[in-house]
Amino acid sequence: MKATLIAIAVVLIGMAASFIWFVATWDKEAEQPVGFHQTPTHMMTEDRRT
Repeated sequence: MKATLIAIAVVLIGMAASFIWFVATWDKEAEQPVGFHQTPTHMMTEDRRT
């Protein structure tokens, strides 16, 4: 039982440390923004009068 709790604690601490490292080393300038961009091809309407 004690070994299982220690293993769970190690996994949770590892996940938290990984997330903190990810945020601390994030380079905003090197990444493309995430989101929806309306390019001209997305703004084109489909002609359904056939």
